Amino acid sequence: MKSISALVIYFSASLIAQSQNIKTDKGHEKNPYYSNTDIKHLTVSNAEWKKILPPDLYAVAREQATEPAFKGKYWNATTKGTYYCAVCGNKLFKSDAKFASDCGWPSFFEPIGKDRVIYKKDNSYGMERTEVICARCDSHLGHIFDDGPPPSHNRFCMNSVSLDFAPEGLSKN
Repeated sequence: MKSISALVIYFSASLIAQSQNIKTDKGHEKNPYYSNTDIKHLTVSNAEWKKILPPDLYAVAREQATEPAFKGKYWNATTKGTYYCAVCGNKLFKSDAKFASDCGWPSFFEPIGKDRVIYKKDNSYGMERTEVICARCDSHLGHIFDDGPPPSHNRFCMNSVSLDFAPEGLSKN
């Protein structure tokens, strides 16, 4: 019985440590705006974000770059939990809304709430698309398409670098 308790404690500690690493992997300890509970809209200049964010996150979130397909760490992830904006910590998607779209990026059929994201027309690169932006910090997350599964038929095609993840049952704070 003691060995089972020891295993439970070991795995719990490992999961907590893994969850806490998510917060520091992208430099959140330097980011005074990062919060999983604050929903107040942020007005931060790109110059300030550039000082705070890692270069790969800044390029995608603030300059609308796109990470390569099939390279992001969440494109084929199946762990249950919650996805947050990697820039500000805004809660965005539950893993229950994630599906395998085979496009090479994490795909969801709906956000946690309609107030969590903003949609913006995007005609860059000669394409007509709809950009998905974090409603709290105005950072680029990806694009939405109408070829997803029921019930919404939406495919929120997100960049992994723009997302943080906390496994189910673990708090990000």
